[in-house]
Amino acid sequence: MNTREIMELALELAKIDQIPADSAIIVEGENIKKVLVGVDMGTAELLLAKELGVDCVIGHHPIGDTTKTNFTEVMKKQIDRMVAAGVPINKAQKVLVPKMEEVSVNLHPANYDQATSAAKLLKIPYIGIHSPCDFIAERTIQQHLDKVYDANPKATVQDLIDELMTIPEYKNSLSEPKVRVGNKEDYCGKPFAIMAGGTGGGADVYKAYFEAGVGTLVNMHIPFGDIAKVKEQGIGNVLVAGHMASDSVGINGLMNELEKRGIEVIRMSGVISPK
Repeated sequence: MNTREIMELALELAKIDQIPADSAIIVEGENIKKVLVGVDMGTAELLLAKELGVDCVIGHHPIGDTTKTNFTEVMKKQIDRMVAAGVPINKAQKVLVPKMEEVSVNLHPANYDQATSAAKLLKIPYIGIHSPCDFIAERTIQQHLDKVYDANPKATVQDLIDELMTIPEYKNSLSEPKVRVGNKEDYCGKPFAIMAGGTGGGADVYKAYFEAGVGTLVNMHIPFGDIAKVKEQGIGNVLVAGHMASDSVGINGLMNELEKRGIEVIRMSGVISPK
């Protein structure tokens, strides 16, 4: 396979037809037989890749160039997810705008060239695949949540946790799922996974979900300040499934398919084994 084919496979699995702004082929490559993949893959990991003799490095979190400078564009996908949960589209847009502005300001001074320039100097194929893997994770986790709720409308948050722990990436993680708002004994109500769209949308986005009828939001992470704000709302529950484990569900969705095609995959830097 080559780098373009790997990216196209990621898009196919994610069920999207264009490379999102937070993903890119930084250095193209052909005849790829062994890849090194991780959640965060910078200059050190690129040097390690050279030492290991791999043909391509795949990073998950935005690795540089336009994947960082245009990052807020992918946040607009959160509007679609909110609408799917029943939030009016105009409300979804308005509650997301403050977080988009915050992220834009924080990313503006970032060094977008550090790892990408290293990859070019090392002449090692380098791909960033963020949102596609997150879409895979979101869809996978939602299927598990639906299974619990459909079987028992009075299911609890603990029931959701028990279901997550049947997934190898969560079972093998050192960071277990945590209830950040609500309690394990609470009815979960309608559970909804929000694991794509770049980053979390903030407390106002959470409130919009709850007001639309979602009972429990299941996500990768939530800032400490947002926890207090959502608690004050007194509406729904927030179950943090875990960052590395959730990212790994999506990443492994792609890596498993590469392995089926005969490519050797070396997992590191936060990617949890699916076995």
